[in-house]
Parts: sequence; C-alpha cells; structure tokens
Amino acid sequence: MPDSSQSALRELVEKALFAGVGAAALTRERIEELAEELGRRGGVPVTDAREAIEEVVGRWRGDATRLGERASTSLTSIFRELGLVTRREYEELELRLAQLEHRLRLLERGPAE
Repeated sequence: MPDSSQSALRELVEKALFAGVGAAALTRERIEELAEELGRRGGVPVTDAREAIEEVVGRWRGDATRLGERASTSLTSIFRELGLVTRREYEELELRLAQLEHRLRLLERGPAE
C-alpha cells in the first residue's frame, strides 16, 4: 500500500474511532467489524484496515495507561501534601495500635496472672 493511502487510511481510522468508538473498550470482534466496514467504504484490504485499527487502539491503550499512572502519581503527591494516608498505611497503623494495646494489657495484669 502506498504511503499516501496508508496515511489516508490511518486518518480515516482515527476519525472513526474518535467519532464514538471507545478505543480502550474495543473487543476483538468489534475491531474485525470496523475493519470490514472500513474495507468496504474505504476500498482498502481488510487486513490493512485491521492493522491500522489495532495500531491506533494499541497506541490509545498505552496512552491511557500512561495517563492513569501520571494521574495516580499526581494524586498521591497531592494527598501527601494534604497529610492524607493510604488505606494500607492506615491498616498498618491499626495493627500496630492493636499490638501496643495488647502489650499494655499484658503489662497491666502483671507477671503472676
């Protein structure tokens, strides 16, 4: 496939996906349906359309993952600045407190009991 038609196909795929098809939620079956439709409408082989769709979807999924990681890191630093703790840290503190309370009760009872 020449470069210009591949570029045009890529643009067509991106527009179709932007138009309402959630890339992260695309199933294998839906990708196949979209490739067949683009093949019919765009006059390109279905395999080329499928490859272009999978490339765009893969790129979007990677971008979504990286965006999620960045958001998580940003939120974590904001929570730290606000003095908030994670659930794991809270549960660790609860456990330590329970252990200290238990030790204190043992000390209050004395050695003979």
